[in-house]
Amino acid sequence: MTKKEKILQAAQELFARCGYAGTTMKMVAEQAGVASGLVFHYYDSKEKLFMEAGAELINDMVSTLHEATGVTSSGCEAMGTFVRAYLDFTIEHEKTFPTIIRCSPFSDDNPDLDREKIAAKFLDLIYIIEDILKRGMADGSIKNLPVSQTAFMIYGVIVGAVRTRFLTPYDIPGLFAEAREFILRSVCA
Repeated sequence: MTKKEKILQAAQELFARCGYAGTTMKMVAEQAGVASGLVFHYYDSKEKLFMEAGAELINDMVSTLHEATGVTSSGCEAMGTFVRAYLDFTIEHEKTFPTIIRCSPFSDDNPDLDREKIAAKFLDLIYIIEDILKRGMADGSIKNLPVSQTAFMIYGVIVGAVRTRFLTPYDIPGLFAEAREFILRSVCA
């Protein structure tokens, strides 16, 4: 792992655990095992580091989701695979995934941050859902629904389940499985 990769990994873990306000560039340097100046060399501000940390995680997630849904035989199957792969990704990246929650355009964690870049990354997730819906409507496995609105509703259910798991004290057995089944019941023909 390069020093830049170590910095990004440390930032993802710290932002996930401590939030934007609670993380300093010095903390990132210490966790990455590098000099503070090197963190500033690669990322000249905490905001840029924060946004890069979130964007990198989303890029990884988008790749994972494309790979998982690319081998499905119908739109309905692809939707179930998408939801499962998304939720599994959050668990597999438990130490870093809350960074995505904190930099999300669906979060008010840091209302002063410019989230246009990260919002564009999140739209990639919505576009995958839209493509799956269109595919399913074409192959008859998904009901005829308003694509854009339905994609945002599906994403809202996923985000709600993830935020409940990561940000609340509630321990709801089977929450992720039920979120997936709820989505499938709602859209599959």
